[in-house]
Amino acid sequence: MSVAMSSPMSALPRHRIHAPPAPAPAALIEALRACPTANLADALPEVAVLLGLTARHTATAPMCGPALTVRVAAGHNLLVQHAIDLARPGDVIVIDGAGDAERALIGEIMSRWALRRGVAGFVIDGAVRDIDHLRQSPLPVYARHVSPRGPVKEGVGEIHGDAHVGGAVVRAGDLIVGDLDGVVSVPVQHAEAAIEACAACAARERDTLDRIRLGTLDRSWIAKALGEKTLR
Repeated sequence: MSVAMSSPMSALPRHRIHAPPAPAPAALIEALRACPTANLADALPEVAVLLGLTARHTATAPMCGPALTVRVAAGHNLLVQHAIDLARPGDVIVIDGAGDAERALIGEIMSRWALRRGVAGFVIDGAVRDIDHLRQSPLPVYARHVSPRGPVKEGVGEIHGDAHVGGAVVRAGDLIVGDLDGVVSVPVQHAEAAIEACAACAARERDTLDRIRLGTLDRSWIAKALGEKTLR
């Protein structure tokens, strides 16, 4: 069920606020939080890498939580404001801001309110501002651009729908994981398989690191992969 509201005299498109998805199990989120994004990105083809988004924070703790998706017109942030009030503790607010570089969709005031509300982070295909504050805040914020210009406060767009972010489609409730390497989106139905694949990858990496430490790492696979040809 969705709610659509607009003034009958307005020429603006209607906005839609859909019902939120069912919460993901807390144990699933915590298990996923322990998975590096680099391993998740290699784990399954269903895991989407959200490209071109830069960490605007310096906190090193990983971010993980279900996506509260928001789609807005370029430079408009009224629905982003509303999404913070709708957010459940642990939600990651994922914003399809049309990649707009001109107007910031969030800054210090909104990030402080989101942190107070228990939001786990922001992923924004658009711009942010108040970078000095964002760098010092414990709230993870990933965004494509930085701009000092503020937003238009109009409610054009959608909440809990599909968001096009970083070249991928993020759906409401997808599990978002972020660390210093970047951000990935994991559909809930593939999360357990992704966690298992990450565990296997971590075991292989530990074995490789042990072999490096012992000086027994076998590199013969490179020549085989090159077809026994010597690079010149």
